[in-house]
Amino acid sequence: MPEPLARILIADDEADLRALLERYLGDQGYAVRTVEGAAPLDRLLARERFDVLVLDVMMPGEDGLAVCRRLRAQGETIPIVMLTARGDPVDRIVGLEMGADDYLPKPFNPRELLARIQALVRRQRMLGAHGGPMAEDGELRFGAHVLHLGRRTLHKGDAEVPLTTGEFGLLAAFARNAGRPLGRERLIALARGRDHEATDRSIDVQVMRLRKLIEADPAQPRHIRTVWGVGYVFVPEPQ
Repeated sequence: MPEPLARILIADDEADLRALLERYLGDQGYAVRTVEGAAPLDRLLARERFDVLVLDVMMPGEDGLAVCRRLRAQGETIPIVMLTARGDPVDRIVGLEMGADDYLPKPFNPRELLARIQALVRRQRMLGAHGGPMAEDGELRFGAHVLHLGRRTLHKGDAEVPLTTGEFGLLAAFARNAGRPLGRERLIALARGRDHEATDRSIDVQVMRLRKLIEADPAQPRHIRTVWGVGYVFVPEPQ
């Protein structure tokens, strides 16, 4: 199978529209996943990487505006296209203020949505996909620390912080996905490989150990934050 042009996640409570967009965008070479609401959306974002999120405003339960605001507050940087049946231009402004990247009123031509998606994908790749994840040999500064992926070392000031292989693998997974909420299953796959027989509890213990190494106050972590119902998110704030 050829590599898809990009991975698209669509959240909309209209089953017919989800099926239409999945078929149309799939025919254009995109890998498409669809969900009907906020809860399955969170589960998929925690497990898989996507390039663009297409998010309906008028979903039952937690609506699209609330989801967008929450994702941005958690540090999620995925480009978001908002869909809405509302015609009021105020709604467009509100969506953009919540952190959406683009806005498309219903009904719309799928070709127009495709054009919006293509523009967002091009922009992200020019900037560095998903806000510029670290290269395999990159360097990340956070707090008083510097993580060197190529050298597999962590320094605090001039002193090297000893890390086990497991601790380094988990911290590197966080660093390469900074700002993206990650579920425990996804963390296991990123840090240790998909076939590794780790448990959710083992990841929680490893996170506790990392927090003791890198957080000024492990009980009130700034960098490895818990996202309730999802997992964890790494926030590389400067000191």
